[in-house]
Amino acid sequence: MRRVKILGCGSAYYAGQIGAQMIEELARIPADAEPASEFRHRNPVVDPDTLYVAVSQSGETYDTLAAVQELKRKGARVLGVVNVVGSAVARETDGGIYLHAGPEVSVVSTKCFTNTAVALALLALHLGRVRDLSVADGRRILAGLRRLPEQIGQVLEQEEGIAELAAGLARARSAMFVGRVRGYPVAREAAQKLKEVSYVHAEAYPASELKHGPLALIEPEVPTVAVVPDDELLDKNRATLEEIAARGGRILAVAHRVQETAEHTVVVPRNEPELDPVLLGVPLQLLAYHTALALGRDVDRPRNLAKSVTVD
Repeated sequence: MRRVKILGCGSAYYAGQIGAQMIEELARIPADAEPASEFRHRNPVVDPDTLYVAVSQSGETYDTLAAVQELKRKGARVLGVVNVVGSAVARETDGGIYLHAGPEVSVVSTKCFTNTAVALALLALHLGRVRDLSVADGRRILAGLRRLPEQIGQVLEQEEGIAELAAGLARARSAMFVGRVRGYPVAREAAQKLKEVSYVHAEAYPASELKHGPLALIEPEVPTVAVVPDDELLDKNRATLEEIAARGGRILAVAHRVQETAEHTVVVPRNEPELDPVLLGVPLQLLAYHTALALGRDVDRPRNLAKSVTVD
């Protein structure tokens, strides 16, 4: 195959963006993610040399299932990444990966989002090893994956402090989320979680795009949550934080080290750069959860959301 395309809706789509980046980095195969709801309506060109990956927690998401069925009609090879064994997407695809995350009790996807990113990391690792990923790099990624549970536990130990930050965010009328490259899909998922469960308006932008318009929205009443991994783009991310601070913006950073420009920093353990998005997303899930609690929302059953969207 010459390309990988990942399809999903909502959180599955954002996890797919993380996965596409990992596939490109580890397997050096062009990869991208697209909302399944858009893909199925635009009469896409289906390439026999492309591997399509359908992502769905429930395996019953109608838009994703319809995209799979259209792909199969056009002779495509489709893998499924789903949590529910025997679900419709699992039955319709040529093969795939079960997440085995256990029941996702609430409507919003949290552990399944994290497990989807890990499953796609394993897929990226497999594709890399059948191409030209070195044994040393393969072992490095596997060691990083094995460290994840303990490191997620370290993030969860900060829950009390994150809850205090959420109390301040609950007073905002809107929030901005920014991230660069690996951090951008994390920011998108975080903004979605905040909107879903707290009903606080939130938008996510690539940090590099702020200067192309969204900086006009920065003001003290609109806090910015910045995803700042300690990678090769750290200096550029710090420059973005300075731009926001210069316009009076309040900044909450989720980073591997304290960011002096930010009012508060949630420090997350470092893993391998390719896997850092998995860890960076966890405190942002907690932030959305505690913001919703501070506002008295029903975090398990938010309004206007269904556990599985099975209608067009």
